[in-house]
Amino acid sequence: MTAFARRARASAGRVHPQLSLVSYTLLAHLEESGGCRATDLAAHHALDKSTVSRQVAALERAGLIERRADPDDHRVRLLHPTEAGTRILARVTATRRAAFRERLSDWPTDDLERFAAYLLRYNAAAAAPPVGRSGTPAG
Repeated sequence: MTAFARRARASAGRVHPQLSLVSYTLLAHLEESGGCRATDLAAHHALDKSTVSRQVAALERAGLIERRADPDDHRVRLLHPTEAGTRILARVTATRRAAFRERLSDWPTDDLERFAAYLLRYNAAAAAPPVGRSGTPAG
């Protein structure tokens, strides 16, 4: 898992020098969600607001995101990827898909199906609330 995380951090920086794994993740969420507030980003990723604020500022300086008025409440500013941000995300996605295809090209179908099932199971567990030792949700 550590090697996987290291590769993910390194790949973001290779695509854009100012794009950390965290900022890449935030940028991707903005694209997927159609834009949102910085506080929504912090809540979705369980990050401190100051961390998100620093990442958002860096993404703005790099020209990868912009602030737009919320059509439902013009007092609120929503973050959206710019065209440059969208292009970078598309390039990263294409690069990652090609790398996965290459790495998995010689895997038998049964192995790919098991791997996909394990990833789904892992992601579902990661999305669930943490469970304490007693088996009940922690917190």
